Amino acid sequence: MYQLASRGEREGSIVDVDGVRFGEGFVVIAGPCAIEDEFQMEAVTRGVASCGAQMLRGGAFKPRTSPYSFQGLGEAGVELIARVAEKHRMPTVVEAMAESQLGLLSSRVSMIQIGARNMQNYSLLQAAARTGKPILLKRGPAATLDEVLYAAEYLLVEGNERVVLCERGVRGFDPQTRNLFDLAGALRLKELTHLPVIVDPSHATGRRSLIAPLVAASAAAGLDGAMVEVHPDPARARSDAEQALDLGAFAGLMARVAPAPKVAASPSR
Repeated sequence: MYQLASRGEREGSIVDVDGVRFGEGFVVIAGPCAIEDEFQMEAVTRGVASCGAQMLRGGAFKPRTSPYSFQGLGEAGVELIARVAEKHRMPTVVEAMAESQLGLLSSRVSMIQIGARNMQNYSLLQAAARTGKPILLKRGPAATLDEVLYAAEYLLVEGNERVVLCERGVRGFDPQTRNLFDLAGALRLKELTHLPVIVDPSHATGRRSLIAPLVAASAAAGLDGAMVEVHPDPARARSDAEQALDLGAFAGLMARVAPAPKVAASPSR
């Protein structure tokens, strides 16, 4: 069995990513599926930061089903998100597709994502863990919960304890949603492991209308955060346009999940 990921008698772990603490409250990561250009990244970063998002996401190396789809800006995209995030003082998470990308990512981003397609790429997991950077590990589209935790074990056994798990949907049979959003599976992971568990309803559903209510449900259920795709003009997004929120919709989502500011009590008369 998985030894290091198992909850046992342990309290839930706190994973600190440049001051953002997974496992304490509900963390919202937001940003575009793919980094496209400086105008897009400046607009989305400024917008999500003003709404209360704690971390910025963006894809520089894009694993697409079709080789003819937009594959991302690569190293230029990493430099772009790093520059914009530094300006707005936001930690970043970017997906690694290959071991050769880890050197650049470990020096320029706050957290390295291992995507669903690479959840069981064990050599990549080991190499990513050895960078010492926090790791966001996404569940594969056909992976069991045990398989997710064994993948996490590959990270933990390298001595890297800063691991966050992400439920992003598993393959189903109904085309009304892109995948099946497994909220029960995410909650079961919280029972099985001490690691923080977040969700990605953008990839799970593929439908922007479902994202806000599922984020709200995940927060209410006691999960540790959500990753949400946001684009300043979703109709023009070069990747996953149908599941990206615009900035107005993201502001509405944050109003549902972010705690209201405390109001000082009026003095007694």
